[in-house]
Amino acid sequence: MILSEDHSDATYQIQSVSAQAIKINNKTYSHSLIISPEKLIPDWHPTSLDTLTDEDLLLFLAFNTDIILLGTGARSIIPPTKKLACLLEKQFHIECMNTAAACRTYTLLISEGRKVVAGLII
Repeated sequence: MILSEDHSDATYQIQSVSAQAIKINNKTYSHSLIISPEKLIPDWHPTSLDTLTDEDLLLFLAFNTDIILLGTGARSIIPPTKKLACLLEKQFHIECMNTAAACRTYTLLISEGRKVVAGLII
């Protein structure tokens, strides 16, 4: 699914997404990653919600962000509160949705100039 053309000043923009890969700045990634307008972590550990750890989630704290998106893979899964506790106890709110929806939401938010970071499980 092609998301949009370049309508943002963000350094890292998602161009398309499928169940197997995400295209960012003309490069295709077939593994989980973290993206913000200014930074890309292309080797994020989790391969599913089951393998998501506190250490994986705490990487979000390194970003200056107002919004955290979590793409949970092909299906939209709401993780148990216990799974997100390390962020919730630090007063961070995280929006969970399937990865394609997280990519669309990220693209929309950066086009509005919002501070967003997305962890995208592939």
